Amino acid sequence: MLDRREDKLELALLEVQALIESSVAIHRDHTVQEQLIASVDGEYGTVLDTAQNLINGATRSIDIVHARPPSASDQAARHSDRVERDLLRSAALGVAIRLLTTPALLDNEFAREQFGSERPVEVRVARMPPLQAIIIDGGAAFVVTESAVGRRASVIRVPEVLRTLQAFFQSVWSDAAPAGENTVFDGRDRAALVQRILTALGSGVTDEIAARENAVSVRTYRRYVAEVMALLGASSRFQAGVRAAELGLLPPPHSSASRPPPGRPNR
Repeated sequence: MLDRREDKLELALLEVQALIESSVAIHRDHTVQEQLIASVDGEYGTVLDTAQNLINGATRSIDIVHARPPSASDQAARHSDRVERDLLRSAALGVAIRLLTTPALLDNEFAREQFGSERPVEVRVARMPPLQAIIIDGGAAFVVTESAVGRRASVIRVPEVLRTLQAFFQSVWSDAAPAGENTVFDGRDRAALVQRILTALGSGVTDEIAARENAVSVRTYRRYVAEVMALLGASSRFQAGVRAAELGLLPPPHSSASRPPPGRPNR
């Protein structure tokens, strides 16, 4: 199921990239005043300045997709993530900000900062293809994509591209898990308990067996299950399992060769 969903997202992203490429070709010969798509110098400082100008001009909404490919230097990537998110502080009051990111790029500290903030950024997490984009008021977008010709950074105002990009964002956002105080699992013991519960749900063992393995009553175990579902924003046990897999909270499955036959204990 997850593979099919990721394939659909990959196809949607390819559609966005194809529209960008075709739009570049169409508008290449237009004057600056007529351009609906403008390439941006790939220098990091220029990219930041462009993002800052767009954010400063937002009046209603800022939607961000932060799903770039893994960096060769994780430390450098984390530093740049912080610099980029600091740009949001200059957004006008009343502008709704949503950030969609991946489990690998989720900044736990940033997510925690949103609790009690006067201007919280709503953060959700999902697995998705690599893309960097900022959508401003639904009328302009700053997009960084990877293609056969290399990295391309563009400011886009082509209605068809914006509609497709917004639809891609909304599709991922609606199924993404909220990244909040309760989904940043602090504490080794608590994280281990949550993982055991999720593993039990995924393997289909009965509540009675799972409760016994965790040395709690069935009633307490079911309360734990309800709490985990609430933490993940899930309305069913199945949905909790799907979101846990998207967040990378489940351990990798053991191969059948390493699993003992039913009814026979490990030696």
